[in-house]
Amino acid sequence: MIRFDEQFIRSIISKVSIFGTIPTDPEFSVDSRSLSIDTLFVALKGERHDGHAFVLDALKNGAAGALIAADKLDECQQLLKKHQFEKKLLVVVPDPFDALIALATAWRECFTIPIIGVTGSVGKTSCKESIAHLLKTAGKEFIASRGNQNTLIGVALNMLRLRSHHQVGVFEMGINRRGEMALLAKVVKPTIGIITSIGHSHMEGLGSLQDIAVEKRDIFKYFTEENIGIVNGDQPLSAMVSYPHPIIKFGSKTTNQIQVRKVRAEDSHIRCILKVYKTKYNIILENPHAGAITSALVTAAVSHILEIPHESLCQAIQEPVIVPGRFERRLLKSGKGAIISDCYNANPESVKASLAAFQTIETGAYKTVVLGDMLELGVNSPFWHRQIGRFFRKAPSLKRVILVGNLVQWVEKTLPIGVKVERAQTWQQALGLLEKDIPTKDHLILVKGSNGVGLLNLVDQCAK
Repeated sequence: MIRFDEQFIRSIISKVSIFGTIPTDPEFSVDSRSLSIDTLFVALKGERHDGHAFVLDALKNGAAGALIAADKLDECQQLLKKHQFEKKLLVVVPDPFDALIALATAWRECFTIPIIGVTGSVGKTSCKESIAHLLKTAGKEFIASRGNQNTLIGVALNMLRLRSHHQVGVFEMGINRRGEMALLAKVVKPTIGIITSIGHSHMEGLGSLQDIAVEKRDIFKYFTEENIGIVNGDQPLSAMVSYPHPIIKFGSKTTNQIQVRKVRAEDSHIRCILKVYKTKYNIILENPHAGAITSALVTAAVSHILEIPHESLCQAIQEPVIVPGRFERRLLKSGKGAIISDCYNANPESVKASLAAFQTIETGAYKTVVLGDMLELGVNSPFWHRQIGRFFRKAPSLKRVILVGNLVQWVEKTLPIGVKVERAQTWQQALGLLEKDIPTKDHLILVKGSNGVGLLNLVDQCAK
């Protein structure tokens, strides 16, 4: 059995000192607020806060101990003695961040199971959750990245959750700067790598669409000929590339091995034909958003590679998987209608897909869109916001638009004539505009925007 113990830590990290006993099955966390008895708190130094300031809180909240920097040892020991925590574990390393990444990278090398890495400009979390649902349906022992933990730190924390009984690991891999994917790939070393899409996201840090594609393809950096990539066959930046390893392509084109055909969006669901190589299935997806198709196609490709029975695949992809902040439908507190939260993040592709899905929903309710800034689009941000304004012509059922932020001024300039438009600088102001009108009639409200705009706060205030 693979064991994470003191011997393993000492074999990975030089100049390490361990005061206390390593738990038999430790987890790692950088959040001092909610910790189990076997959790080690990792005291990371960030731009705004130093995790060492929260070591005491972590121990009070149940942590077994902490991973700290050597230059903080005396300070922490005095603090622990003062509060009678002397028996708690301290793992002292030169740098907690470097130690965390080194431990996760070495721990990954202990496993030979299929490891799935998921990246892309749109749909990473939804695809990860869909794959996880497939594995659960098929009765597989697996772990999947928690929530939105897709940064280098998040990936490392999740990798250290991997255990001997797991049959599959699924890790979300997100980037916003050049060179980050290579670092993630070194930790994850996926045996199955997925690129859901290439789109206009994080352009300030990644550059052009071509640059984004190159960076995303670094998910395959450590691939051998035995590993398999899954890419969007409808996008030339992914499909028209010579890969030194096997590739499965998905999409609507007949050249793809995993295809979707005869797509019909009907109110709150999508009917389509799923073709997995030569086998066809009539599928109903309980979500009107086009992202549901991507998730189904990616999940089908994974199912094929892992040789999961098609019965399990068809069952899994037709059952709704609710992902918070991704076209998530919630009832209004007023009892008059519903609000759709799609505001975890936003780029031109995801906003258009969200508006198109909202348009297909048949309802007698008053349709309102709360649209916030699309952030991190770089110098071309005005152009992309104007494009969104023009796209509203394809959503004629929308009656009212509330624009939130500064960049959305460019959306207003190209909106169709006849759409009621209101402006707000903050989510609080937008909430005020909504609250004046919500009690008067049934509403269906779509909330979309980049996470930095804070529109999830508006959703939480309006929804049950």
